[in-house]
Amino acid sequence: MASAAQPRSESARRAQLLERSYDYVLTHGLASVSLRPLAAAVGSSPRVLLFLFGSKDGLVRALLARARAEETELPALDPATADLPAAALQVWEWLSADRHRGLLRLWVESYARSLIEPDGPWGPFARETVDDWLALLAAAQPAGERQTEAGIAQRTLVLAVLRGALLDLLATGDRERTTRAVRRAVRTQG
Repeated sequence: MASAAQPRSESARRAQLLERSYDYVLTHGLASVSLRPLAAAVGSSPRVLLFLFGSKDGLVRALLARARAEETELPALDPATADLPAAALQVWEWLSADRHRGLLRLWVESYARSLIEPDGPWGPFARETVDDWLALLAAAQPAGERQTEAGIAQRTLVLAVLRGALLDLLATGDRERTTRAVRRAVRTQG
Protein backbone atom coordinates (compact mmCIF):
# COMPACT_ATOMS: atom_id res chain seq x y z
CA MET A 1 0.00 0.00 0.00
CA ALA A 2 2.82 2.44 0.78
CA SER A 3 4.37 1.91 -2.63
CA ALA A 4 1.09 2.91 -4.32
CA ALA A 5 1.03 6.17 -2.36
CA GLN A 6 4.70 6.92 -3.02
CA PRO A 7 4.40 7.94 -6.70
CA ARG A 8 1.52 10.32 -5.91
CA SER A 9 3.57 11.91 -3.14
CA GLU A 10 6.55 12.36 -5.48
CA SER A 11 4.27 13.76 -8.15
CA ALA A 12 2.73 16.23 -5.70
CA ARG A 13 6.21 17.24 -4.51
CA ARG A 14 7.39 17.65 -8.10
CA ALA A 15 4.39 19.85 -8.90
CA GLN A 16 4.97 21.90 -5.75
CA LEU A 17 8.65 22.41 -6.51
CA LEU A 18 7.90 23.22 -10.13
CA GLU A 19 5.52 26.00 -9.05
CA ARG A 20 7.99 27.36 -6.50
CA SER A 21 10.81 27.19 -9.06
CA TYR A 22 8.60 28.91 -11.61
CA ASP A 23 7.89 31.76 -9.19
CA TYR A 24 11.63 32.03 -8.56
CA VAL A 25 12.58 32.27 -12.25
CA LEU A 26 9.82 34.81 -12.92
CA THR A 27 11.73 37.10 -10.59
CA HIS A 28 15.34 36.04 -11.13
CA GLY A 29 15.40 34.79 -14.71
CA LEU A 30 16.39 31.41 -16.00
CA ALA A 31 19.57 31.77 -18.03
CA SER A 32 21.99 31.92 -15.13
CA VAL A 33 19.98 29.93 -12.60
CA SER A 34 22.10 27.74 -10.39
CA LEU A 35 20.64 24.70 -8.65
CA ARG A 36 21.94 25.52 -5.16
CA PRO A 37 20.36 28.99 -4.82
CA LEU A 38 17.22 27.80 -6.57
CA ALA A 39 16.89 24.77 -4.30
CA ALA A 40 17.44 26.91 -1.19
CA ALA A 41 14.82 29.42 -2.38
CA VAL A 42 12.20 26.73 -3.02
CA GLY A 43 12.81 24.74 0.15
CA SER A 44 14.56 21.79 -1.39
CA SER A 45 18.00 20.54 -2.27
CA PRO A 46 19.82 20.27 -5.58
CA ARG A 47 19.75 16.48 -5.23
CA VAL A 48 15.94 16.41 -4.87
CA LEU A 49 15.50 18.72 -7.87
CA LEU A 50 17.76 16.49 -9.96
CA PHE A 51 15.88 13.39 -8.82
CA LEU A 52 12.45 14.84 -9.59
CA PHE A 53 13.37 16.46 -12.93
CA GLY A 54 16.11 14.09 -14.12
CA SER A 55 18.67 16.85 -14.72
CA LYS A 56 19.02 20.61 -14.71
CA ASP A 57 17.98 20.54 -18.40
CA GLY A 58 14.89 18.56 -17.41
CA LEU A 59 14.01 21.23 -14.86
CA VAL A 60 14.55 23.96 -17.45
CA ARG A 61 12.29 22.11 -19.91
CA ALA A 62 9.59 21.75 -17.24
CA LEU A 63 9.83 25.46 -16.42
CA LEU A 64 9.57 26.41 -20.09
CA ALA A 65 6.53 24.14 -20.52
CA ARG A 66 4.97 25.83 -17.48
CA ALA A 67 5.65 29.26 -19.01
CA ARG A 68 4.12 28.23 -22.35
CA ALA A 69 1.04 26.96 -20.54
CA GLU A 70 0.60 30.28 -18.76
CA GLU A 71 1.18 32.29 -21.94
CA THR A 72 -1.80 30.68 -23.60
CA GLU A 73 -4.12 30.89 -20.57
CA LEU A 74 -5.54 34.24 -21.57
CA PRO A 75 -9.31 34.31 -21.82
CA ALA A 76 -10.51 32.15 -24.68
CA LEU A 77 -11.09 34.00 -27.90
CA ASP A 78 -14.59 33.56 -29.27
CA PRO A 79 -14.26 31.78 -32.63
CA ALA A 80 -17.85 32.75 -33.48
CA THR A 81 -16.82 36.40 -33.81
CA ALA A 82 -13.95 35.60 -36.22
CA ASP A 83 -12.50 39.04 -35.65
CA LEU A 84 -8.70 39.03 -35.76
CA PRO A 85 -8.28 42.74 -34.87
CA ALA A 86 -10.51 42.33 -31.80
CA ALA A 87 -8.60 39.21 -30.81
CA ALA A 88 -5.29 41.02 -31.24
CA LEU A 89 -6.45 43.79 -28.92
CA GLN A 90 -7.61 41.21 -26.36
CA VAL A 91 -4.23 39.48 -26.54
CA TRP A 92 -2.46 42.84 -26.20
CA GLU A 93 -4.45 43.71 -23.09
CA TRP A 94 -3.28 40.44 -21.57
CA LEU A 95 0.33 40.89 -22.70
CA SER A 96 0.59 44.47 -21.51
CA ALA A 97 -0.89 43.86 -18.05
CA ASP A 98 1.63 44.59 -15.31
CA ARG A 99 1.00 41.23 -13.64
CA HIS A 100 2.54 39.41 -16.63
CA ARG A 101 5.87 41.28 -16.72
CA GLY A 102 7.86 38.49 -15.06
CA LEU A 103 6.43 35.88 -17.40
CA LEU A 104 7.11 38.01 -20.45
CA ARG A 105 10.68 38.79 -19.42
CA LEU A 106 11.14 35.04 -18.99
CA TRP A 107 9.59 34.53 -22.43
CA VAL A 108 12.04 36.98 -24.05
CA GLU A 109 15.00 35.41 -22.28
CA SER A 110 13.94 31.89 -23.27
CA TYR A 111 13.02 32.86 -26.83
CA ALA A 112 16.44 34.41 -27.41
CA ARG A 113 18.24 31.54 -25.71
CA SER A 114 16.43 29.01 -27.91
CA LEU A 115 17.75 30.81 -30.99
CA ILE A 116 21.30 30.88 -29.64
CA GLU A 117 21.37 27.36 -28.16
CA PRO A 118 19.08 25.28 -30.41
CA ASP A 119 20.45 22.01 -29.02
CA GLY A 120 19.93 22.94 -25.37
CA PRO A 121 16.80 22.64 -23.23
CA TRP A 122 15.57 25.92 -24.72
CA GLY A 123 15.88 24.50 -28.27
CA PRO A 124 12.29 24.25 -29.45
CA PHE A 125 10.89 27.04 -27.25
CA ALA A 126 10.85 29.86 -29.82
CA ARG A 127 9.26 27.76 -32.55
CA GLU A 128 6.70 26.26 -30.15
CA THR A 129 5.61 29.67 -28.87
CA VAL A 130 5.23 30.98 -32.42
CA ASP A 131 3.04 27.97 -33.19
CA ASP A 132 1.03 28.50 -29.97
CA TRP A 133 0.28 32.13 -30.75
CA LEU A 134 -0.44 31.56 -34.44
CA ALA A 135 -2.92 28.83 -33.49
CA LEU A 136 -4.59 31.12 -30.98
CA LEU A 137 -4.89 33.91 -33.56
CA ALA A 138 -6.13 31.47 -36.23
CA ALA A 139 -9.13 30.74 -34.01
CA ALA A 140 -10.11 34.41 -34.41
CA GLN A 141 -10.21 34.22 -38.20
CA PRO A 142 -13.12 33.05 -40.35
CA ALA A 143 -12.81 29.28 -40.89
CA GLY A 144 -12.51 29.65 -44.66
CA GLU A 145 -9.66 32.12 -44.32
CA ARG A 146 -7.47 30.36 -41.72
CA GLN A 147 -5.47 28.16 -44.06
CA THR A 148 -5.24 30.55 -46.99
CA GLU A 149 -1.97 32.27 -47.78
CA ALA A 150 -3.59 35.62 -46.97
CA GLY A 151 -4.99 34.35 -43.66
CA ILE A 152 -1.65 32.95 -42.55
CA ALA A 153 0.13 36.16 -43.55
CA GLN A 154 -2.46 38.29 -41.74
CA ARG A 155 -2.08 36.50 -38.41
CA THR A 156 1.72 36.40 -38.84
CA LEU A 157 1.68 40.17 -39.24
CA VAL A 158 -0.53 40.58 -36.16
CA LEU A 159 1.81 38.33 -34.16
CA ALA A 160 4.82 40.36 -35.34
CA VAL A 161 3.13 43.61 -34.26
CA LEU A 162 2.26 42.16 -30.85
CA ARG A 163 5.73 40.74 -30.33
CA GLY A 164 7.47 43.96 -31.41
CA ALA A 165 5.26 46.10 -29.20
CA LEU A 166 5.84 43.71 -26.32
CA LEU A 167 9.61 44.03 -26.65
CA ASP A 168 9.27 47.81 -26.73
CA LEU A 169 6.95 47.78 -23.70
CA LEU A 170 9.37 45.61 -21.72
CA ALA A 171 12.28 47.91 -22.65
CA THR A 172 10.55 51.21 -21.94
CA GLY A 173 7.55 50.52 -19.71
CA ASP A 174 5.55 52.87 -21.93
CA ARG A 175 2.21 51.06 -22.07
CA GLU A 176 0.27 54.06 -23.39
CA ARG A 177 2.46 54.56 -26.46
CA THR A 178 2.78 50.87 -27.30
CA THR A 179 -0.97 50.35 -26.88
CA ARG A 180 -1.69 53.21 -29.29
CA ALA A 181 0.69 51.63 -31.80
CA VAL A 182 -0.94 48.19 -31.47
CA ARG A 183 -4.42 49.67 -31.87
CA ARG A 184 -3.36 51.57 -34.96
CA ALA A 185 -1.66 48.54 -36.51
CA VAL A 186 -4.51 46.11 -35.91
CA ARG A 187 -7.15 48.53 -37.22
CA THR A 188 -5.52 48.11 -40.62
CA GLN A 189 -6.07 44.34 -40.35
CA GLY A 190 -9.88 44.52 -40.25
